[in-house]
Amino acid sequence: MRNCLAWLLMALILPAPARAVTLEDANGQVLTLAAPARRIVSLAPHITELVYAAGAGGQLVGVVNFSDYPPAAAALTQIGSYNALDLEAIASLRPDLALGWRSGNREAHLARLRALGIPVFVSEARSLEEVAASIEQIGTLAGTGEVATAAADAFRERHALLRSRYQAEPPVRMFYQVWNDPLMTINGEHLISAVIRLCGGVNVFAGLDQLAPKINQEAVLAADPEAIVASGMDQARPEWLDDWRRWRGLTAVGRDNLFFIPPDLLQRHTPRVLDGAEQLCGQLDTARERRPPRSD
Repeated sequence: MRNCLAWLLMALILPAPARAVTLEDANGQVLTLAAPARRIVSLAPHITELVYAAGAGGQLVGVVNFSDYPPAAAALTQIGSYNALDLEAIASLRPDLALGWRSGNREAHLARLRALGIPVFVSEARSLEEVAASIEQIGTLAGTGEVATAAADAFRERHALLRSRYQAEPPVRMFYQVWNDPLMTINGEHLISAVIRLCGGVNVFAGLDQLAPKINQEAVLAADPEAIVASGMDQARPEWLDDWRRWRGLTAVGRDNLFFIPPDLLQRHTPRVLDGAEQLCGQLDTARERRPPRSD
């Protein structure tokens, strides 16, 4: 009897052994961790945001440049930029997980991290549902599943409300301008195109092959979008957006449909993308209101 009581007391006192975690990443590679990660490095600014959204910000030990949201991320050790990782700095932090970005990080860098014995999990959100799924995946890897599930569910609920509000609105043909020199946009596979569709917009360059292709001015003039939405570098509206005003025959110019959304709200695959979506949906509503009355 005394032995049974002793075993019972030991079971109550000792923590349960950590369970292994197994997940398939965006490259189709299966990653298995012996236990949830406790020392995480983020290899892209948007991934840093996702880690905090999943409730695992306290487990981050290193982040790349421009990981500035939430503000707490600015205090963490810098490990280079997403396309120029400081592999020595990463190794010195002794991480038990590196979270990578499929279309942003160099595969050679990720391979080197794996060769150093650092587990790497790669993500890539091409749809709004995949943003929610990314939060849940990080929660699973970090052992913060309860917080991550709540955040993902809140994101899905907000997404559904926007979809129900705008899914029946008349379409607006639009051009999303990432940058001016070189002139860049996004194709139909990009997450931003999913936001455009959510708001009842039509990306005039959806059919291009590259995810973020370079184009020329003549292509924009030929497409004649009803609205132009610009990105930029920060919170300030870029001066180059008004360069389009020289082309008075453009529908977007004639109706004064030259809009701006801060890049962090659409170009980071995080819960804040729905903040950008709300702005875009409102701008496309404005474009609809500015249509001339029908003659019939």
